[in-house]
Amino acid sequence: MEHLEGSEQQSTPIWAIFSDLMAALVGILVLILVWVIGVQLELSQSLADEKAKREAEEERRIALEQALEDPLTKGLVTFRNGRIGISGNVLFQLNSDQLQADGVAVLESLVTPLKTYLAQHDELLMVSGFTDDLPMHRSSRYQDNWGLSAQRSLTVTRTLMELGLPNDRIFAAAFGAHHPAVPNVDAESRAQNRRVEISTVPRAPANTVSAKDGEQAIGSGANAP
Repeated sequence: MEHLEGSEQQSTPIWAIFSDLMAALVGILVLILVWVIGVQLELSQSLADEKAKREAEEERRIALEQALEDPLTKGLVTFRNGRIGISGNVLFQLNSDQLQADGVAVLESLVTPLKTYLAQHDELLMVSGFTDDLPMHRSSRYQDNWGLSAQRSLTVTRTLMELGLPNDRIFAAAFGAHHPAVPNVDAESRAQNRRVEISTVPRAPANTVSAKDGEQAIGSGANAP
């Protein structure tokens, strides 16, 4: 009897240790569950924020497209991925930075819808100049395509301001031969790449705009040389 009672007394600590281990395991599982729930909530919030951002961008794109209904219907401009495209052949002669009469007419058709859009959205307009990949002629006043694309975007920017767009809501940028709309393989594709695009961008903090890779920010026409 004394031997049995001694055995029972020795087995008690084992069950106590097992109970402690189970309690610790349950605690760990609870912590893991809380962490998983937290990650899921954070992911859900991120997805909701991204969805709201995309919906806002889509609303802005639709609003701008609706504002541009008249020039789009007349085939004066294109509108893809939120960017207004104007053929360089309509705006300028080859290797020139002087606006043609047809180019001025196209810009005039854009002023009213763009003013309407800016009045309803706290954004800026970026006027971007692009060229093809052919080097400049020796007789050209520009050393390279950067110079030509920069001056063309400035010309369009200044003209739009003269036609009534606020000079604190518009700026010019130059891309040179970078970011072609289509591969430069023949005369037709190069003509497509000689273009000016107008796109909307959010206001930057402290009214500053930074240049991205492959892009030369020039500034607003009011401050440009």
